[in-house]
Amino acid sequence: MAELRVPFLDLRRLNAPFLPAIQQAMERVMASGYYLLGEEVAGFEREFAAYCGVSRAVGVANGLDALTLVLRAWKELGLLRDGDEVILPANTYIATVLAVSANGLVPVLVEPDAASFNISVDGVLKALSVRSRAIIAVHLYGQLVDMPALMALARENGLLVLEDAAQAHGAALDGRRAGSWGDAAGFSFYPGKVLGAMGDAGAVLTSDERVAEVVRTLANYGSSEKYVCPMQGCNSRMDELQAAILRIKLAALEQELQGRRDAALAYRQGIVNPALLPPQGSLNEHAWHLYVVRCQQRDRLQQHLAAAGVGSLIHYPIPPHRQGAYAGLGHGPLPLTETLADTVLSLPIYAGVDTQLVIDACNSFVGPAWRA
Repeated sequence: MAELRVPFLDLRRLNAPFLPAIQQAMERVMASGYYLLGEEVAGFEREFAAYCGVSRAVGVANGLDALTLVLRAWKELGLLRDGDEVILPANTYIATVLAVSANGLVPVLVEPDAASFNISVDGVLKALSVRSRAIIAVHLYGQLVDMPALMALARENGLLVLEDAAQAHGAALDGRRAGSWGDAAGFSFYPGKVLGAMGDAGAVLTSDERVAEVVRTLANYGSSEKYVCPMQGCNSRMDELQAAILRIKLAALEQELQGRRDAALAYRQGIVNPALLPPQGSLNEHAWHLYVVRCQQRDRLQQHLAAAGVGSLIHYPIPPHRQGAYAGLGHGPLPLTETLADTVLSLPIYAGVDTQLVIDACNSFVGPAWRA
């Protein structure tokens, strides 16, 4: 196999421009003596909330915890109860489903929209039952769900909406950013994200002060006053070092987004192989966390790209309902979700990626023309 001239993701290269500022920030944090629940976390919470267009952010340990804590907070506030149904896309990373089942709630899986691969609003409507209480809108790959339609449906039916924005930092729809549409949102800052830490980190965003305070309490052992625990909480706190790093990278997020959009435009214009189906959607509001093509012979395409020195990954090869962890989860037929798992392939996309090498490798692949 050829050496990867274009790795799927090169974190050393992506983080290199920030290293001098990060080193200064780390020295500042170490000298402060505050490593948890300090000014860096508070500063990042203010800045990220303002960037997304909400009034509250709570830094937590990771993206899964962000989703789990929102659902748990809604239970503490009496908005959800054990056994309530939460509608979510079948085409998602398993973390979305884990957050639901961890709270004693019932995941109801819905097929994606055929164009965007995001949750189908019509599918949500068909999945409604007397036990439906919430919807999780996963902004997959960096493209927002049809939030105006989904929010209208939710309000008509008295449903809570949680945005899973783990892949959508800076993405927007009609000028309104991810994280500002629903009742609350969960973000991940895993190192490979568009806005990534140098370790695990996450955040809950909301404009509901009650939800923010309950999440903050739950994430601190269920305590808002030292040694007093009115709730059964957990330990899920963003640390000061990760917050300091994220503040630096947040200031450069628009530059990273523009680099990804430039790469997406180059791919859209340059990849003309009929064996590949390119992604749809707006270039300029998509965050392009992932650039996902489809191919009838996906595994052959991935091998071909690797031989040409181009890295790629599959997001995701096994959908949640086919995982052993959810073998007992009842669901209807999910043919599109399963077809996507067999045909999707993510190409390298980040600011500064060598798009021409990727384009040439894609166009030299020989395979059957894409058919719907």
